Amino acid sequence: MSEQRIEAKTLEEAFSKASEALGCSVTDLDITILQHPSKGILGIGKKNAVILAKCKQKETPQPPKTFQRIKEPEIFDNFYKESKDIYAIAQEVERDLKKLFNTMCFKLDFIKVQPYDKETLLIEFEGEDAALLIGKEGYRYKALSYMLFNWINPKYGLQIRLEIAQFLKTQEEAMKKYLAPLIEQIQREGRGQTKPLDGVLIQIALKKLREVFPDKYVAIRENRRKEKFIIVNEFRK
Repeated sequence: MSEQRIEAKTLEEAFSKASEALGCSVTDLDITILQHPSKGILGIGKKNAVILAKCKQKETPQPPKTFQRIKEPEIFDNFYKESKDIYAIAQEVERDLKKLFNTMCFKLDFIKVQPYDKETLLIEFEGEDAALLIGKEGYRYKALSYMLFNWINPKYGLQIRLEIAQFLKTQEEAMKKYLAPLIEQIQREGRGQTKPLDGVLIQIALKKLREVFPDKYVAIRENRRKEKFIIVNEFRK
């Protein structure tokens, strides 16, 4: 696909738009930054981010000539996935993230990726501008988490745990305090539901409630105002 010129308020938004327009992940983009965004002074001199982007050329792998074709594709697929060690994947993801963020104007002390468990990568950002990656009410955190998941999960089959300046840890501790009386109520009455929750909070709550109530029906629901909450109930017999 040919190179495209993308303009947006921020570089992150420009990268995201380029990814959607070209149909490839952010890490697979070949990007040239034509103009960095600028807020200006009192709105005067404000500039958008402008980039040129295209998908990187990928070599088409050739099948080995000395091997016979395997009849069961799923056997080959499983062997391929299992042959890549999660520690090697973590190093690869960390290298790609550092390369990506080197093109941005964020002051970060480090970007670190390591296995959290056998199915999850822990991705950590720390530094002077780490809070800017979280944004007001965590909106940038949610956007970055979404982008990373939609890159890593399809490519490597792994989940992610994104930690930026202890944001996730703080959210988990707050949610633990909120859920404590609700869990006691559900244990007494057999059912219950959370208040409307957003973004990472609903995922934290869902995981915790499923751990505490493995024999109950725990699911996300949506009200008329499109707000999401979690219900806990008995399985229908």
